[in-house]
Amino acid sequence: MGRQDEHTFFAEGPVGPTTKIERAKPARKPHYHGHRDRLRQRFADNGSEALLDYELLELFLFRSIPRADTKGPAKALLERFGSLPEVLGAPERLLQEVEGIGEAAARDLKIAATLARRMLKAELRGRQLLSSWSQVIDYCTASMAHEEREQFRVLFLDKKNQLIADEVQQTGTVDHTPVYPRELVRRALELSASAVVLVHNHPSGDPTPSRADIEMTKTIVQTATSLGIAVHDHIIIGKNGHVSFKGLQLF
Repeated sequence: MGRQDEHTFFAEGPVGPTTKIERAKPARKPHYHGHRDRLRQRFADNGSEALLDYELLELFLFRSIPRADTKGPAKALLERFGSLPEVLGAPERLLQEVEGIGEAAARDLKIAATLARRMLKAELRGRQLLSSWSQVIDYCTASMAHEEREQFRVLFLDKKNQLIADEVQQTGTVDHTPVYPRELVRRALELSASAVVLVHNHPSGDPTPSRADIEMTKTIVQTATSLGIAVHDHIIIGKNGHVSFKGLQLF
């Protein structure tokens, strides 16, 4: 190899193994991250009234579903159940049937529902129930409207018509709850209650009282009144509203 060839060889040839070096590209954030920040900011700036129902659900689900878009599941929940109260009132197993809602998200929704009921119940404490009737209805609706089985609940009141206790006396089937008037009155006497408000739900959604409801109420009224315990009302709660026996003059 001549000097020229040697010069050419070393000048043009590789000096060692070649390695292609590329800069690592920064990972792109999922598209929903910016959306989450904007939604949080709208809530912070303007409060809940600035958000639609599905957006509030989105916001709530951020912590339960940290690594996925929550808009789809939020809209699917409302489409399946119809409204925010019905979403919160739905059983966990039905919530988990909605695409994108797992065990953790379903449980968190039920925790939120429990907090809401506790708040409503706390607002009734120390108040004269008969002058806070709309709050009584709100509490009973939140507690019972979306139950899958009938429940018979009794609100026990003192002489000032303030709440002493709120108890579910019986749980039945989808269309019937056995009620024992003597047991109800015995419990009222144990609590030194002067009056009661009876409440039960109709899982069908229709709060119209049945003949059995009317007859059972009359029996309770007769039993309670004979022992000096007043029955202020019997309310039937349904998904589509409520009915007051007092309002219908059924006793």
